[in-house]
Amino acid sequence: MTTTLRMTDAELIKACLAHDRLAQKTLYERYCNAMYTLAYRITGDYDTASDVLQEAFVKIFSHLAGFRQESTLGAWIKVIVTRTALSKLRKQTRWEELTPNHQEESVDWGHRIDIDYLDQAIQSLPVGYRTVFWLIEVEGYGHKEVAEMLSISEGTSKSQLFYAKKRLREILGERG
Repeated sequence: MTTTLRMTDAELIKACLAHDRLAQKTLYERYCNAMYTLAYRITGDYDTASDVLQEAFVKIFSHLAGFRQESTLGAWIKVIVTRTALSKLRKQTRWEELTPNHQEESVDWGHRIDIDYLDQAIQSLPVGYRTVFWLIEVEGYGHKEVAEMLSISEGTSKSQLFYAKKRLREILGERG
């Protein structure tokens, strides 16, 4: 018999559905670090990210039988964690509609930036800016998807991203 550490995702899912506690622990451990990081990047708060991770894994195990394997298990888990984090943010955040017209522009930072400083700069953004920036620029969602996930308009998503990039340029320019 294959040990749980060497199981494929399909084997792991089957064992989890059979209530194999070791398989459930293995599934959690296989994805918890990456998903905690994702939750933290979205929420910007360690405690909230821990809450999100816990809530998300309760949902994951509750709905594992419904996983249709149309994507990878990791991608499915990532969607659940993202939606759980966004739901938590929605309860805590009031989104403001911003109306200025603007065009998206590529960013040329002009100098080398270390990853820790960039991470600090992103985390210092207001929650709305940070969330939209992270979902679009890092996770690869489109404005329409982000608008639906956050229950905001596409215009607000575009504005939040525009101002997030503008603020990041200011923060990172101070370092230059």
